[in-house]
Amino acid sequence: MTDRQRTTRPPTTSAPRGVRTRRRAPVVVGATAALLATAVVPAGGATGPDAPPAANAGLQRPFALPGFVERDDNGALLVGEGESRFALRVDLLTSAGRLIRENQGLLNHVAHVGPVTVDGSYYEVEISSDDRTVTPDRLGALREILAHPDEWSAEQVAEAREQLPALQARYDQTQRDKQTIVLRFARTAPNTLVGSVTARDADATVFLEAAPPWDEENTYEVSDGGVRATGAGLDDPSEVGHFALLPTQRPDDAAAYASEDDMVAAMEGEEGAPGDAAAALRYTLDEGETITFTTSVADEPPTTRATRGSILGALARARAKADDGTLSGSGPAGRAATAMRTAMALNANYDEASRQSFLVWGWGRGGAENDSIFTGWDSAWDAVTALTVDPELARQHERVLFASGGPRYDQLHAGPMHAYAVKRIYAATGDRELVEQAYPSLVEFFDKLPEWDVNGDGLLEAPYDGDPSKVGNHLGLDDLPVYLAADRVAKEGGSGDERDNTDLTDVALTSYYALMADSLSDLATALGRPDDARRFDATLARTKQAANDTLWDDERGMYLDRNLDGTWGNVVTPTIFYPLFGGLATPERAQRTVEENLLDPAKFWGEHAIPSISRDDAEYCANGDVSRTSSPHYTYYVGWGEENSCEQWRGAVWPPMNATVYDGLKRYGLDDAAGRLAAKSTSMFLDSWDENGYFPEYFDPEPGQVINASAVDSAWRYYTWSNVMPLMAVHELVAEDAWGRPGSVTFGSHALPGRNRVDDVRVGEHTYAATVSPSSTVLERDGRTVFRATGGRVVVRDLALTRDGACFDVNATAATRLQVSPRPGTTLRTTVEAGSSHVCL
Repeated sequence: MTDRQRTTRPPTTSAPRGVRTRRRAPVVVGATAALLATAVVPAGGATGPDAPPAANAGLQRPFALPGFVERDDNGALLVGEGESRFALRVDLLTSAGRLIRENQGLLNHVAHVGPVTVDGSYYEVEISSDDRTVTPDRLGALREILAHPDEWSAEQVAEAREQLPALQARYDQTQRDKQTIVLRFARTAPNTLVGSVTARDADATVFLEAAPPWDEENTYEVSDGGVRATGAGLDDPSEVGHFALLPTQRPDDAAAYASEDDMVAAMEGEEGAPGDAAAALRYTLDEGETITFTTSVADEPPTTRATRGSILGALARARAKADDGTLSGSGPAGRAATAMRTAMALNANYDEASRQSFLVWGWGRGGAENDSIFTGWDSAWDAVTALTVDPELARQHERVLFASGGPRYDQLHAGPMHAYAVKRIYAATGDRELVEQAYPSLVEFFDKLPEWDVNGDGLLEAPYDGDPSKVGNHLGLDDLPVYLAADRVAKEGGSGDERDNTDLTDVALTSYYALMADSLSDLATALGRPDDARRFDATLARTKQAANDTLWDDERGMYLDRNLDGTWGNVVTPTIFYPLFGGLATPERAQRTVEENLLDPAKFWGEHAIPSISRDDAEYCANGDVSRTSSPHYTYYVGWGEENSCEQWRGAVWPPMNATVYDGLKRYGLDDAAGRLAAKSTSMFLDSWDENGYFPEYFDPEPGQVINASAVDSAWRYYTWSNVMPLMAVHELVAEDAWGRPGSVTFGSHALPGRNRVDDVRVGEHTYAATVSPSSTVLERDGRTVFRATGGRVVVRDLALTRDGACFDVNATAATRLQVSPRPGTTLRTTVEAGSSHVCL
């Protein structure tokens, strides 16, 4: 073994790091990454209905994928040659005769998820007849009112007295009648899935349903205790797909129907006309009973049927291997990574128009049926998260978005966020083709933004909206009260956008403008456009100077919205930290605003952070009356079915806000605060995941409170952007370096508690794993340890190994020994002191 020791440059002081605004010259990240950059893979989103499918859309035909029919978490999609398409669903009939089948009617009955893999090799969900809209905690609020009537209003007491008996009876009946089934799939061949359904309770009525997705036309027949179907290819009608659903147990009843409506009517005990448009098999299962089946699609009628034993064996093996070769881990951060992968895989659905899969965003499971949502800013966070889960998914997600026309301009940070997403995807994959595709649309978007600069000072004012519920929609901040006091200013000229201006200089919008300038400079550099890069750099410099001259409130130690007459905005929100994300803050001001505001429990810190309004602001939790109850569990209870007064934009913790602040902290090297925020965010995500199986749209800012609307009404329970909460902890362990060289990684944490490990994070042509604890940091690449730090906590940035060594930045909490192994048989050693150092070995 070669053992050489080299020295580091003298470490800098532990003062705040300068903002990382410019990546070093692009580097080639390897042949594999180059191939990835040209391959088209399954993922993305919806294109217009007339858009032709990609010639090589990644998923080879035939294929079978569980859970990949839009919004149907209880089934599978099978696609044959020529794009013949079939869907399988597993439906539960409640004792009250309600069919739990698809879409919103299904979503609020998903009781548990996982494990699920992104490639479809294993899939597991629980479906329950209990929709959890009436819970013991919520009933407890009514009991609390009746037990302490002097602490509540007379109206609340009267309502509780009237509501409690009926709701308690409803809850009791639901629990007596509750039935739960567990659905499992495993892919045994590209075109074949084996599956099982297990009843948790007795007398569960279950249907195995075969029907065409998206109201397409196929022909179904019931024979030999199973279902067989044929369908002509949509792209090539001469290609006929043959579908088979072959159970190993004979059903109690089976029939084919004239339409899906007839089939559903028959399932619910009504008359259903016979025909050949859809088919269903009915089973009544005892507690613990399992049925098994095979489903497949091919260009010839399937002739073989798997045995029950072989199906159960295949399912067991697939479940045991669900975490192999895909994002997973141990410790709180690693466990959250595994949950994040499952959640993202659950929300990857197939788009019938583009012939590819896409990430749905949450509400209504928006996507193909709502392209304006897909092209909004929400979707950029989905891409950033998908990049860690599956880089190919992230790449195609953005490709399809730009093929759909690019980001929405009515959400003014959609463009900045998608520019940032493309920048990160390029850093991780080297996908130049995506940059070439996205760049013109992004530049056009960027060049429109100065129309929101009312007085020409380089800072952007908020657009006007007369609807109080939409005043912050330009930034996805809906009715955040910071915008309510803005006065309308007539717009002169502009891009044709009909919205008027306001007199409120918007620190968040200005920060996104700077972020977009910085991101576009990187993308221009990647495309070899130095003049463009200089133009964007100049815009960033002007904006930074103007922001520091105008938007810094030295008395309060924060960047703050300001009216054109010089008065300050009157509501303090987490947008005061957005100048770090945009690169506008000076290092000294960045550190001050974090120390004096973010880390202050009276403002933004606490067990649940970051609230959407400062805790000491009059607007915090102020959209409902705070009760006088002696029970802290119901302090913010408003009324049955009404939003908790800490929800939405009067206090709720919103995942994208946390992620924005986290990325800004990392950009400025404020690693302790970043690690602590990542830990808090992950803890909140895991609490919801472990207790309810939800990954909700937002989180209650006060621990121990009853959540009255958030994560309760169906769609909010499975919101894709929620996954940026655990993503922060995963990025603490290892990720592509958004501010470093393409192909470089950043890893290590100053603050994550305990020992955490994550596996299978792909950057460039390599797969990384990291293990981080208070005493050591270990990075593995392609199964081999390439970096080890002992003695102190470290955060390493911009590491790109060469054959002979590496140069990187390191921020250590104490004197720390480093070992770097650029190739087998070579170990380079050095020691760094506490603080920030640049190391070359």
